[in-house]
Amino acid sequence: MRIFLDTANVIDVEDRLITKVISGVTTNPTLIRKNGEDPDVVYKKMMDTEIEDLSIEVKGDIADDLIANGIIYNRQFGQKATIKLPCTPHGIRACKILTSLNIRTNMTLVFSVEQAILCSLANATYVSPFVGRLDDIGEDGIALIADIAEVFCHNRSNTKILAASIRDPLKVGLAFAAGADICTLPPVVFDDMFKHQLTDAGLKQFAVDFGINV
Repeated sequence: MRIFLDTANVIDVEDRLITKVISGVTTNPTLIRKNGEDPDVVYKKMMDTEIEDLSIEVKGDIADDLIANGIIYNRQFGQKATIKLPCTPHGIRACKILTSLNIRTNMTLVFSVEQAILCSLANATYVSPFVGRLDDIGEDGIALIADIAEVFCHNRSNTKILAASIRDPLKVGLAFAAGADICTLPPVVFDDMFKHQLTDAGLKQFAVDFGINV
């Protein structure tokens, strides 16, 4: 199991790296735009932290542009960079070629087993099913994780399942139970994983027993 943070806020990342359980970060243009920053500036700040895996969404409508931009980021940031590509014909082609160049890839906007199969055939490093967005339209995002995991297991796929669009801590547990290798979480969801009323009650009792005023 691995946990990534889904954010473009470097301070959010740095504040949580002290836990030593964050393995990477995923970003996207929407998150970066909300912060009003230049994407390349954000990527450089992220790379200066202790994270070893940053998913970077690259520009391009055709495979050649996606490949070229993926190579540029790989040259700039080395093996810390994972290139995010859309699950489209051009994205799949770019994935196949970038993978052959030993560049990590993350196939994003995946909403079906069929799409996940294509990503695996393109030798993607990660496939990112969007759990929350499926739940929003009345489909079962966790069930999709389980279905992809079953297909990948039967066919010995090396592509890892990166559960994305996770909206609450409960879904983290369910995603891992369904077969996800990684969950990428907004910082608030990561923080909420620590919380339980019995933990709070126990800490309060420990404080009393230690003679600490609470």
